[in-house]
Amino acid sequence: MENDLSENTPLVELSPEQEGEAKKDSGTGRFLLDILETVVLSLLLFLAINAISARIRVDGYSMEPTLLNGEFVIVNKMAYTFGEPRIGDVIVFHYPRDPEQEYIKRVIGLAGDTVNISNGQVLVNGNLIDEPYISAPPRYESEWLVPPDSLFVLGDNRNNSSDSHNWGPVPMKNVIGKALFVYWPPEQWGLIEHPIAASAAP
Repeated sequence: MENDLSENTPLVELSPEQEGEAKKDSGTGRFLLDILETVVLSLLLFLAINAISARIRVDGYSMEPTLLNGEFVIVNKMAYTFGEPRIGDVIVFHYPRDPEQEYIKRVIGLAGDTVNISNGQVLVNGNLIDEPYISAPPRYESEWLVPPDSLFVLGDNRNNSSDSHNWGPVPMKNVIGKALFVYWPPEQWGLIEHPIAASAAP
């Protein structure tokens, strides 16, 4: 025997006002769902960007003329996850004596290298390196052996920089990443040069 829906199921007819309210509720629900999706997507994107990059402000004059006081820089935090640091890289790291502070300097020596500075020249493993990015030759002299899992770093403004010549090497575990791009102020937009410090004939 067939079930007659017309006899067993009451029919509910909505008035035009009720239909309007139902559509309004449906539209509001869709709007709130769209907002929630946008917020979640934005949060995931923010977390993803922060996982692979950082943004830091240059404080001070130790990297002039390459980087100026007050500039904002984007840092690639994955640079040394898939690659190795090279002499000439500009890096951001936690200051070994106070990890709460972040410093930005240029890599001059790698683990196992001997860095010698004398007569205003920088030699790595006995080879003079060409440094077109410095503001002036260093006025200090000494020699350092870079220990394992560490980097020797100097500021481009050699005579106005707190760096490895003062307080020693930077452990690799302190390195945040490689500085890539100046994004503020707009007139200073541009990639940060990382020339491979060419060895000159001794």
